[in-house]
Amino acid sequence: MSFPFVGDCSPLKHRVMQLSLLTSLLCSSTFLAAATPVLERKPVSKGVYEMAYSPEPAALFVATSQSRKLDKGGVVYRLDPATLQVTQAIHNNLKPFGVAINNKTNTIFLGNTTSSAVTAVDVKTGEVKKERVLDNRPRTEKQRPLAPRELVVDESTDTLYVAGLGPDSVLWVVDGTTLQLRTTIEGLGKAATGLAIDAAASRLYMTNGDNEFLTIDTGSNKIISRNKLDTSGEHFYLNISLDPATDRAFITDSKHPQLLVVDTRTSHILQKIALPVSLAVLFNPTRHEVYVTHREAGKVSVIDANTYQVLHTIETPVHPNSLALSPDGQVLFVTVKQAATREKEATSPDDVVRISFK
Repeated sequence: MSFPFVGDCSPLKHRVMQLSLLTSLLCSSTFLAAATPVLERKPVSKGVYEMAYSPEPAALFVATSQSRKLDKGGVVYRLDPATLQVTQAIHNNLKPFGVAINNKTNTIFLGNTTSSAVTAVDVKTGEVKKERVLDNRPRTEKQRPLAPRELVVDESTDTLYVAGLGPDSVLWVVDGTTLQLRTTIEGLGKAATGLAIDAAASRLYMTNGDNEFLTIDTGSNKIISRNKLDTSGEHFYLNISLDPATDRAFITDSKHPQLLVVDTRTSHILQKIALPVSLAVLFNPTRHEVYVTHREAGKVSVIDANTYQVLHTIETPVHPNSLALSPDGQVLFVTVKQAATREKEATSPDDVVRISFK
């Protein structure tokens, strides 16, 4: 590491400046990020999917679909974020998969993928407030209702956005209090999976199976841009996490070994980070890090968001799935699924891993 000689400093003063700057750098977040993470892992239940962190009261909510064959509904578990102990089991008539939270209204929203519905749950009591079917068409050999996948919330307008996955995907715009459907944004392409919101900028971003990156104005509920990302090779962009301060979107690819960094203003690719094929992604503004799960590789990557260097590769066999972060940005939570198929369910419960960076 070299430093420029500034002004008319003497060699001794210059050396002192070098040491002072080096000390400052070593104490910076970039260098501290290299500290070894501390892991704790606990089994929760079968069919673990997404999570949401509630700061008040402090709790980690984990959606589980339970047994595909034996259980009609599902369960949301309230976990103590410090110990991962289960403190409440919230039973649902419908199986929950996706999760979002509105901390202003103390409401957890659950995406019931196989029922084409959403459910609202009271954070403090655990009571189910409402359920709403968003696509009530019957399932037949020729017709499949659109399936909710990702959910995001605009707390300032109490609006829930739900991606409806299908051959021609939609975005449902839902009232957060009543669960009434305000409007449906159509024409979002095949299998629109990724969903992220920058509420302050009134922008919502999506990816789809046509390799498109879409930008939607949440004020007008109109698509304002859609651009192909990487047209070379096979890709399926699954999930998005935003860094609004720098207008960047981090996008996972389940078909190609990379994480894309995209400029949300232009939809241009800023960086391709070489990684195993990926599932979930989460940006941490406190530590300036990006976390990525690699389901098939059984790993979680910790990436420096400034240099795009991989800081840690955390082994979490078997199948790391979803991510959540504590409000102070110092603890990462990962759901880990056991090996299973449609024909043969897992015999052991899925896990939640707590990773502390302090």
